[in-house]
Parts: sequence; C-alpha cells; structure tokens
Amino acid sequence: MNTNELKKIRIKLKAYDNHLLNISCISISEAIKRTNAKIIGPVPLPIKRKIYCVLRSPHVDKDSREHFEIRTHAKIIDIEDPSSQTIDSLMKLNIPAGVDVEVKL
Repeated sequence: MNTNELKKIRIKLKAYDNHLLNISCISISEAIKRTNAKIIGPVPLPIKRKIYCVLRSPHVDKDSREHFEIRTHAKIIDIEDPSSQTIDSLMKLNIPAGVDVEVKL
C-alpha cells in the first residue's frame, strides 16, 4: 500500500491496568508529535466490567457466594495524514506488556 493512499490510522488500546494504558498512550502520542503528524486523542472509551459469581463451597451453602470483577479500560488514538516516518516510529515503540494494541489503516 502506498503511503499517499493512507488518510487515517486508528490505534485502539486495551488493558486491565489503567496506569499501563496511560503510559503507552503518552509514549505513542510523543512519537507521533515528533514526526509532525496530526493526532486526535487519546479518547477514553467506556470501561467494560465483567462480574463473575462463584460459590464459596462446592457442595453446600448456596447462599454464600463471592463476586469477582474484571475491568477492561480502552482508549482510541487517531492519526491523520501519517507519513512513512510516523509508521516507522510507531513500529519501533516499546509498549508495556499487558496492553493490547489494534491498528486499523
């Protein structure tokens, strides 16, 4: 694909830890600003909560239960009119473990 055809790159970041997500957003936005591309975001998305209900005892006391929760934080970063330098700098970034990155061209 030719870089002249690229109009927008959308980066979606997901993590269970909000602190790691903020660190990766800052590093991505700094790398984009160094290449003089226009950045939109990071835009926070709603937090997704998954709640699991587990019986404390496997055989008796159905009334005694525990609830566990997993929160998934997500943010979106849009890059308008990216250059080849922008894509190269994004490829070389070190993003912390535990952050899921989806890139759409």
